[in-house]
Amino acid sequence: MISVQLIDLGVQDYKEVWDLQEQYFKESIDLKIANKSNQTHILPKNRLLFVEHPPVYTLGKSGKKENLLLNEDQLKDIGATFYAINRGGDITFHGPGQLVVYPLLDLEQFIPSLNAFVTSLEKCVIEVCQHYGIRAEAFEGYTGVWIEPGVEGKERKICAIGLKSSRWCTMHGIAFNINTSLDFFNYMIPCGIDDKAVTSLKKELGKDVDMAEVKNLFLQAFLKEFNAQIIS
Repeated sequence: MISVQLIDLGVQDYKEVWDLQEQYFKESIDLKIANKSNQTHILPKNRLLFVEHPPVYTLGKSGKKENLLLNEDQLKDIGATFYAINRGGDITFHGPGQLVVYPLLDLEQFIPSLNAFVTSLEKCVIEVCQHYGIRAEAFEGYTGVWIEPGVEGKERKICAIGLKSSRWCTMHGIAFNINTSLDFFNYMIPCGIDDKAVTSLKKELGKDVDMAEVKNLFLQAFLKEFNAQIIS
């Protein structure tokens, strides 16, 4: 089994966590470069970060700024911030009640395939949804996890995925709507898709969901899917 360090950051500012990710990401890549130069084989550490962020919109490298429907003053009015960042994908929202998971992994220790990595992350979210009696699925042609994909007019995304990788090391991750206020999604075109809805576990179930329970369910699904064990 592959060792992974779990770091639960609670609620923390987006930029602070982005900087932390960059630190860990660089550490892993530098180690791989040193291994190649020195003909050594020291494995990078694998880390799994759990966090909730204060309201923030982030725009991926391939995104369009116009998919955010607010200017700077309007962002301040709703208590949100904005960052253009270095992951793939378009615009997304992070906020209280949303479980954000950042897997900072060396995929060479798992399976060196970004497509398989994304599929495995989707499976973890799908398994959590199944626990609550919700059928969630991948949606061909779209990223993330969806409910009723392909049912015209009813497709709704419950989890967004956006990643960055280099030398098989990963950063950024998933945004899983648990008790998230969906009003914030009215101020953007989520992931640049203007004809699909966004949902949350709370909306689907009609009640608040225990975040600690969701974290534990996701963790157990992750450990099984990635054949991993948690280290302190």
